[in-house]
Amino acid sequence: MAKASDKTDPVIRAAFDLAARLGWRHVSLADIAGESKLSLAKLYDRYRSKTDILIGFTRAIDAAVLAGTGAPSEDESVRDRLFDTLMRRFEALGPYREGLAAVLRDGAGGPAALLCGGASLLRSMAWTLESVGVGSNGFKGRLRTKGLLVVYLSSLRVWLRDETEDLAPTMAALDRRLARAETLAKGGLPGWCPRRRETTGEEAPQS
Repeated sequence: MAKASDKTDPVIRAAFDLAARLGWRHVSLADIAGESKLSLAKLYDRYRSKTDILIGFTRAIDAAVLAGTGAPSEDESVRDRLFDTLMRRFEALGPYREGLAAVLRDGAGGPAALLCGGASLLRSMAWTLESVGVGSNGFKGRLRTKGLLVVYLSSLRVWLRDETEDLAPTMAALDRRLARAETLAKGGLPGWCPRRRETTGEEAPQS
């Protein structure tokens, strides 16, 4: 199970705890420094803005998910591997659910746009594809990445409301969305979900 909370920066934990209590728009950098027991100067050395903290959070979640990812198995379909990887992502997000909900609720068009659909999360989806043996480079790779982002964000909305212990509603929603994406791929959406990595000679996405 992916657990970002075990190694997450105390600044990130403090920021999300405050977001859950106060709402993200009401959290200041001074609040975060105080909650994490740092001076503003020390906080500035590590993060220059609340957006930087969100980027750091996304990278911490990526690291937790990738740490739990083994070599792709030929016995599993790409869809199954994506399902497992995205569920590990939701597990890693678990300790931050209330804070994340506040960020998404309060930050529309601002820092949350970066978290939800900007370069940081697109990069996360690219690494997710790479981790299951699917290329993310080139035109087809960009299509796959954006398609996976749509699947993830629509499932995320279900996860935010899912209070069950086994996350059955989230799993069902994610499975349906991946199945639909697979159908679209077979119906002509270029290469979103191939059976195996294409050999392109390109490198993995850069963080």
